[in-house]
Amino acid sequence: MTKITAELTKPLLIDGAMSTALEQLGADTNNSLWTASVLANQPALVKKVHQEYFKAGARLAITDTYQANVPAFIKNGYSKQEAHSLIQRAVALAKEARDEYQQETGIYNYVAGALGPYGAYLANGSEYTGDYHLSTTEYQQFHRPRLTDILTVGVDVIAIETQPRLDEVLAELDLIKELAPEILCYVSFSLKDSTRLPDGTPLAVAARTVAKYPNVFAVGVNCIPLEEVTAAIETVHQVTNKPVIAYPNSSATYDPTTKTWSYPHGRCGLIDYLPQWLAVGLTIVGGCCTTTPQDIAALHEYLEGGAHHD
Repeated sequence: MTKITAELTKPLLIDGAMSTALEQLGADTNNSLWTASVLANQPALVKKVHQEYFKAGARLAITDTYQANVPAFIKNGYSKQEAHSLIQRAVALAKEARDEYQQETGIYNYVAGALGPYGAYLANGSEYTGDYHLSTTEYQQFHRPRLTDILTVGVDVIAIETQPRLDEVLAELDLIKELAPEILCYVSFSLKDSTRLPDGTPLAVAARTVAKYPNVFAVGVNCIPLEEVTAAIETVHQVTNKPVIAYPNSSATYDPTTKTWSYPHGRCGLIDYLPQWLAVGLTIVGGCCTTTPQDIAALHEYLEGGAHHD
């Protein structure tokens, strides 16, 4: 077990986007492997992104394994063995960055092993539509190799993130129960609107269902527009007393064909919304796609300034 739950008496800051930060460092992620391609080509950049987020004040780093799964690597010409080593490399890079930061500062930060949904493997934006369906066994066959690699290297928690379907999450939670019943995990859903998952499940039902798992220490949402976060936090808060997690995008719209983001309503910052999120009970906060270390630094400054006690 980890110390992370003891820290949740006050807001905990997680990191921001891996993709946006990598692109700022010159990496090309416009391919079906997305950020996972950088693990093979420029792994030092992945570590640098983790380092930048720690310097910005993030206490929890999410591994670059969201899109890193064995079938995707194989589809892109890697061997099965290479696929496994790249997934393990992603976890090792996050841990190296964390350990070096601890040596420099004395602060122990946490690493979350990311499990993206099956929809991310499809690379067609279906993590936002939930437009696919597998049996429990098929979901588990898909997630097992990556989860095993993450657990082999070792993480503090598992991040079951950007999940559009409740049935897939339950398959993942049962798989974790089988492989590592003691490890803590959080679940964060993508949304169709502020009250429903893309698969149509009410967020309240999904949150209540996953919160029943004893190793789920936080429940919430990620990669949704800033404007939908407050209502989503309130919904989750009403059905569970577990900490609520949210790490939205910056209200950008994703085009799965070009794999690019645009801002139809102009760009707003996470920091503009943070006070209202804290007021309705958010405990764990960070950013998803299109957010940067600068966004996380702004959140850190606000949280450290004591303004959240007002």
